[in-house]
Parts: sequence; C-alpha cells; structure tokens
Amino acid sequence: MALTAKQSRFVDEYLIDLNATQAALRAGYSKRTAGQIGDENLKKPEIQKAIQQRMQERQARTQISADMVLRRWWEIATADPNELVSYRRVCCRHCFGVGHKYQWADELEYQRAAQQAEKDAAEADRHAVPPSDEGGYGFDRTLRPHPKCPECKGEGHGEVFVNDTRDLPAAARPLYAGVKVTKDGLEVKLQDQGKALENVARHLGMFNDKKTLLGPDGGPIQMVGRIELVSMDDDGED
Repeated sequence: MALTAKQSRFVDEYLIDLNATQAALRAGYSKRTAGQIGDENLKKPEIQKAIQQRMQERQARTQISADMVLRRWWEIATADPNELVSYRRVCCRHCFGVGHKYQWADELEYQRAAQQAEKDAAEADRHAVPPSDEGGYGFDRTLRPHPKCPECKGEGHGEVFVNDTRDLPAAARPLYAGVKVTKDGLEVKLQDQGKALENVARHLGMFNDKKTLLGPDGGPIQMVGRIELVSMDDDGED
C-alpha cells in the first residue's frame, strides 16, 4: 500500500530525531492528535517498511551503521574522566625539605627571593632578613604530600590538573568535547556520559517506557466515566 503524502512526510520527519509525536506535528497533524497518530503510524507495516528502507538508504549514503553509533556511545559512557581532568593533592614546600624546612626549586629561585627581600626591606627602611635555604633545593610541586610533614600534616594542597589533550589515550578521546575560555579560566567540556549510557540502554531494549497506574490493591485502576470517540477520516489526519 502506497503512503499518503502526509505519511511520507511523517517518515521523513521521524528520521530526524526518532520522535513520533514531534514528527507527526512537523508532518502537519494537529497538536491534539499528534501523539496518538505518531504511535499509530509506527505500528503500520507500510510505514515501518518505509522507515526501515530510508534508514538503509541513509546508511548507504553516509557509511555510518547503527553498530558504529552504538560503539561510540559505549566509548563515551565508559571513558575515564580522570584521563582528561583530575583533582589531585600535591606536596607543600616543607614536605621534602631538609628537616622539613622550606625547600626551593633551585638556587636561582632562592636568589630571586633574597633580592626581593632586600628590596622590600630598603623600601620599608628596615634591616633585611634574607630567607633561609636550609631546606635545600629540588622542590617538585607534582609529588604527593609527605605523610608526616609537620607543616601540612600530610594534606598538602589540592589542585585541578588538565592533561595535555594532544596526548590523550585513545579510550579517553571520545569523552573530550573541547575547551572553553571563561573569565574564571579554562573550562574543559566533556560529553554527557549519563546520556550516552542511556542511549546504549535504550538501544538494547533495557527500558520499558510504558507506565501502568496501579490502584490501592495493586491492580489496575478501574476508571468509570464517559468515553468520547473522535473519528478521523483519511483526508484529515491519516
């Protein structure tokens, strides 16, 4: 059976977002009946066949299969966000200094600090007290805190670290959605893992979206009332 013009339009619109109600609205059905018509259309064999045929045609054109899309959703859903952005606790300046005293990165850093101390003292007209270098050199700000540091009590301090996106592991790349520069700094954008997992679950038929209202006894609610039947002719809504 050939599709009507409106049914053919429904098929085209349905392929956009796979939403039957919205497809019915865009195809020209009324708001009052769009939900019902959309559901009924999806049950008609001729419309099901048309949808399947056009999906196959689209797949042939784009060389994109359902398996490829499903695999991509799964990669997003299972990627580890820590491969992109992590919150880590790192050591303080006293963690690994000699005797847990303040540790400098190198002698150049110490000399600059000493010069700044002299400058500040001169401006304040007071005697300069140079900083101590008894803690030694070699401070590495990426190390974990020393568990027995008397200064930070093994807590160190926290920082947000963003990995170089050029070197991301292959498994983490699907999760990365770019970087946005804001007034507060960089914002790393990630794909929605919850939505990706939901898409996988729906594709595998793990959701039952049909809802049944139950009465106090656990059985279906018995509704008593007048039912008004609305007829729809072929020219109007089919």
